[in-house]
Amino acid sequence: MVSNAFKYIIRKYTRSILILLLITIMGISFFLSTILKKGVLNESKNTFKNIQNSFSLNINRRYNMGTNRGAGNIKGEDINKIRSLKEISSYVKRVNSVADLEDKEIIETEETLRNQNEYRRKNFGKAVMLTGVNDSSKETKFISGAFTLGEGRHIKDNDTNVCLVHEKLASKNGLKVGDTLKLKSNIYDADNEKGANERVELKIIGTFKGSNKGGYSYAQELYENNIITDPKSSAKLYGYTEDTAIYEDASFFVSGDKNLDDVIKKATKLDIDWRMYNTIKSTNNFPKLEESINEINGVAASLNIICFIVLGLILVLVIFWLTNTRKKEMGILLSIGISKTRITMQFIMEFVIISILAITLSFFVSRSLGDKVQNKVLSNVNTKIEKQSRRESKKGNLGGGAEAEGFNKTLEKLEGKLELKDMTRISLFVILTIVTSTTLASYKNLGKRPKELISDIK
Repeated sequence: MVSNAFKYIIRKYTRSILILLLITIMGISFFLSTILKKGVLNESKNTFKNIQNSFSLNINRRYNMGTNRGAGNIKGEDINKIRSLKEISSYVKRVNSVADLEDKEIIETEETLRNQNEYRRKNFGKAVMLTGVNDSSKETKFISGAFTLGEGRHIKDNDTNVCLVHEKLASKNGLKVGDTLKLKSNIYDADNEKGANERVELKIIGTFKGSNKGGYSYAQELYENNIITDPKSSAKLYGYTEDTAIYEDASFFVSGDKNLDDVIKKATKLDIDWRMYNTIKSTNNFPKLEESINEINGVAASLNIICFIVLGLILVLVIFWLTNTRKKEMGILLSIGISKTRITMQFIMEFVIISILAITLSFFVSRSLGDKVQNKVLSNVNTKIEKQSRRESKKGNLGGGAEAEGFNKTLEKLEGKLELKDMTRISLFVILTIVTSTTLASYKNLGKRPKELISDIK
């Protein structure tokens, strides 16, 4: 039977090649969509592995516009109420401020110098952005990948008068881990509501890397001019203590055996003015990342479904058409005593051999094209999202920098790989379709007498 199937395939090679190409093309489409789905799944798991089972406390801009510069204004006492819940295993709080380098220079570029008028040069010519955080390893800019730790260590809870500086800022000013950095309050900053004029000396315990991926206008939006410090030091530059400071936001990490939604519900029952705040699952702090994941998943899922449907339809139509063109052959085989079952199995075997060859070919072609297709799809989706983000930024008059780019983070790579089980899945589908369609297509004709089949040729 197998030998006869091969002989027929070779004898009708034009027809066989056409079927082979059709199934191969659909197989490639199916396998490439599978690669995309796997790539998104793997990368989203890797991206979110450090921020699962946590939620953030942010301001509700519908009722709370924040500070003069639009930053967060969360009360320390409200953070303490939430972190006191027994389900909270750890927490991170952030207090932002602007300060001047006392005897060092900030990083400038041609772009920032072009946008620097006399007012900015005089009042913000040495200004850096400070983020005070009690655990820098869980700080948003590090989690998002905007910053990565270089030398030294992260800031830990209970550290005071310490900081992390960008390696380029350190290099420009001849600084290294263990040195001291002097900062003073910037009295012109809109969020320095008290007009504080404080000074702090910070020990450099580490450096970090990272460079702007989006646009920027001012020096303070450059990653290089960001300094990570402890909450107490950042708050002092605005005239506050760690307890009285105005916090940008806070993240709360829930014990692994606790349900995140239940803990959030419990937190919202605390004596806090919840009209002023929102609780957000930390995975939702990266909306553009979720958007890129959903978009690529949508493309892959749609392509997967379409491939199954189209492949099934092609097989059914081709099988019915080809089976119907072989009435004379059926009549001859029946007349020499070949059973209906054997004739049907012969036809099934022919289609199965061609399909297995096509699926195997499409599997290896898809493997070789996988990386290129993933990179192309990812690039197109990210370009679309970046253009949308720029339009939103212009509409909302939003600045650039590490905070904005963390918010706008998208998938950076896709590394989906095909496995043999993927080939098995489509092979089973194809074989089932072939068996069903061939049996149905042959049933009507094989019910006739041989003479009727031979004389029915037009």
